[in-house]
Amino acid sequence: MAAARIKGVLSPVVTPFKRDLSPDVGRFVAHCKWLLSQDCGLAVFGTNSEANSMSADERMGLLEAAVSAGVPTTRMMPGTGACSINEAAKVSAHATKLGVSGVLMLPPFYYKGVPEEGLFRFFSEVVQRVGDDRLRVYLYHIPPVSAVPITHKLVERLMKAYPQQIAGMKDSSDDWPHTKSMIDAFAKDGFDVFSGNEKPLIENVKAGGAGCISATANINPGKIAETYHKYNMPEGEKLQAWINEVRGVMQGYVMIPGLKYCIAHYGADRGWGPVRPPLVEIDEKAGKDMIAKLDKLGFTMPGLKQAMAVAAE
Repeated sequence: MAAARIKGVLSPVVTPFKRDLSPDVGRFVAHCKWLLSQDCGLAVFGTNSEANSMSADERMGLLEAAVSAGVPTTRMMPGTGACSINEAAKVSAHATKLGVSGVLMLPPFYYKGVPEEGLFRFFSEVVQRVGDDRLRVYLYHIPPVSAVPITHKLVERLMKAYPQQIAGMKDSSDDWPHTKSMIDAFAKDGFDVFSGNEKPLIENVKAGGAGCISATANINPGKIAETYHKYNMPEGEKLQAWINEVRGVMQGYVMIPGLKYCIAHYGADRGWGPVRPPLVEIDEKAGKDMIAKLDKLGFTMPGLKQAMAVAAE
C-alpha cells in the first residue's frame, strides 16, 4: 500500500559534508531527527540539499542510512529528479520501495525551451519504468533555477494519464498568484500544492493547499510548523509575520552556506561548514552579521545542540 499523503511543513534537508566532501551520515541523520522533533517533514535531496551536486548512489545510500537509523519513511519526500530518465527512475524506484510518502521530481533541466510534449514523455517514462503502484510524484516547479516550467496544461495531461501517481507539486516560482492558480485548478482532484517557501503559508492553507517546503525550515522548523497548525487562529498572523522576518534575514545571504553556518552556530558544531563546489562557504564576517540579525529577532534552534552532540559521539 502507498504511504499516507504527506502535508504540512517540510524541509529540503541540508546535506552535511566531511572535509573530503563525502556525505556525513551521522550529522545528516541527526539533523533529520531534530527536524522531525520540531514537527517538520523531510524533503531530503532538494535544492538546498545540494542534491544536484550528488550522485544517484550517494542519494540512495544516505536514504538507506536514514531509514536504518529509524527515520520514518512516511515523513519523507526525497528529491529524485535528474536530467537522465534512467537516473530519475532508478532513484524514484529505490525511494518508493523503501516506503516514502512521495518523491519530489524536477523536470529535466539542461535543455531549455523544450516542448510540453517532451516533458510529458519524460515524466511518463519515469512513472512507467518505476512501475510501482505506490509511487507518488510531486512535480517540482522552480523556473528561477531550472528555467523549465511545469505548466497547467502539463499537470492536466499527467493527472489524466496517471491519476494515481501524480500527487502534487512544489511551486517555487515565488509567485503566490501562480501557486493559488494551481490550487484552484487541481486541488479539488486531490493534487496537493506546496508553496516553495513559508511566506504565503497561511494563504496556501486557507486556499486549500498542502503547506510549504521551505529552505528556512532547516533552521526554523518549529515556528513554521506552528504557523501551519494555527493558520486560522488569531495568533497565526503574528507567527506568520515573525517567520517571514527570519526568512528575510536569510535571504540577505547565500542560502545554502548561510543555513549551514546557522546550524554550526546554534548547534555548536563547526563540522557543518563544508559545501560542495561550485558553492563556497559563507565568510566569517557575513556569518556573524547574519547571526546578530537573527539574535535580534529572538531566534533560537531549541534542542539542536543536544542533537548534534549525539551525532558527534
